Amino acid sequence: MKLYYFYDQEADVFYASQGKPSSCVKTRETSDDVLLRLHPKTEKIVGFTILNFHKRLEKTNRPIALPIEANLMPA
Repeated sequence: MKLYYFYDQEADVFYASQGKPSSCVKTRETSDDVLLRLHPKTEKIVGFTILNFHKRLEKTNRPIALPIEANLMPA
């Protein structure tokens, strides 16, 4: 399954989704402006959203560690 991603520069929001994004997912907020998108039946992570993405990058010159663990590859 393909990984789709999009950065909205005006809103400073980064979106990533396993497969085509869907509005039928559940959303759960973690810490630090990270939202998880979950499959409505299985509740497995199918994507995530990072708010204030560029602001996070300005604070560091290294990769961002997300407060989630997910296997975004097909089983």
